[in-house]
Amino acid sequence: MSSSPRPRMTGIGRVLVIVYGIMALAATGRSFVQIVREYAEAPLAYTLSALAAVVYILATLALVFSGSRGWYRVAWIAICFELAGVLVVGTLSFVLPDLFAHPTVWSWFGAGYLLVPLVLPFLGLWWLILHRPTTGRPEATPADAVAR
Repeated sequence: MSSSPRPRMTGIGRVLVIVYGIMALAATGRSFVQIVREYAEAPLAYTLSALAAVVYILATLALVFSGSRGWYRVAWIAICFELAGVLVVGTLSFVLPDLFAHPTVWSWFGAGYLLVPLVLPFLGLWWLILHRPTTGRPEATPADAVAR
């Protein structure tokens, strides 16, 4: 019996990718409608919603392909950027509410999305820490030698 590396997209990893995918779709749809219908009313807020959509799309793809070192790095960058965006925009929406009279995905720390935008990057970073890509070939086990 041979041991194989632990699969990356099972359990919580799969759920995380699904939630990121849902957020990507939701943010993309929201920003598209906002930009098409009323961009002139709140260009900053609607541009930030579109930026959030791009970040969620990139994070989703990067998590799916995070078994490679390059995508793993992209996942870290995207999710750290997402966390910074949620914290900065969330704080500014409370400190300068007039600036965000029209909400974004990250306004009020994602309250319009049940605070999922605030919690999601922490879960994403936790998952990345636990699922670093493997380097090189996995170590051979005695069972592998018998199988040869």
